[in-house]
Amino acid sequence: MNYRRLNTNANLPQVIFGVFQITDHDECVNCVYNAIKAGYRAIDTAASYGNEKATGEAIQKAITDGFVTREELFIISKMWVQDMKNYETAKKAITTSLNQLGLTYLDLYLEHQAMGNYFEAYRAMEDAYKEGILKAIGVSNFFPATLANFCENVEIIPAVNQIELHPFFAQELALKTMDHYGVVPQAWAALAEGKHGIFKDKDLVEIGEKYGKSSAQVALRWNIQRGVCVTVKSTKVERMKENIDIFDFSLTEEEMNRISKKSLDHSEIINHFDPELVAFLNHRNIHD
Repeated sequence: MNYRRLNTNANLPQVIFGVFQITDHDECVNCVYNAIKAGYRAIDTAASYGNEKATGEAIQKAITDGFVTREELFIISKMWVQDMKNYETAKKAITTSLNQLGLTYLDLYLEHQAMGNYFEAYRAMEDAYKEGILKAIGVSNFFPATLANFCENVEIIPAVNQIELHPFFAQELALKTMDHYGVVPQAWAALAEGKHGIFKDKDLVEIGEKYGKSSAQVALRWNIQRGVCVTVKSTKVERMKENIDIFDFSLTEEEMNRISKKSLDHSEIINHFDPELVAFLNHRNIHD
């Protein structure tokens, strides 16, 4: 495993197991447990995913069964927009996530969207960081200009910005902006959610054949070499193992550029610039 050093001096594994859309409780428990057995040490969940409790149960099971210690794990969760109304709602959200996960601290906690009263919510996160409840704090889905403004006005620079990053949405300006402020990029949809024919893409397949790797492994390796931490999800153990087996080869500069040229410079998964979507997410409640 490779790691990225955060501005807190903690090391974030470059391959992270994510549980987005694994909504069945038992399936989520099994997936997280199997991922830890397969070698994953970073787990990414969120309040809005509705599976923090299942994720926590899997973590405790893996610890009890002796596969890992709590200190060896890097657990990430996120605050939903509904709870980013003010300092108090944000503070309560942090406590709720910890209780759902059955943990006394989180290794990384993110604001899920650049929506709501995210400056005031972040102040609650900064205080929780100072108290040691959150070992690192950051953001998600903050585009370059928004991130720059945010970093210029907060006390604690975000350790991570989790955004959509894959060969068809390379986001070079986002990476450049994060590098300027010392923010580590974490990719969601690192395999483009299977869109764009990524698993059969001619270039990715051809490059993969050279190294004895799949197109998915090549796409993940491309992000790794850009300094990105990638979030991957699978319910199948063999795919879990494949996604983490990307540290025994390196892409050439020509291959990196070849893959980067695939970028469409926009997302075809979600349009965060759509006013109707922004309004919808602001009114999407995950709890009473």
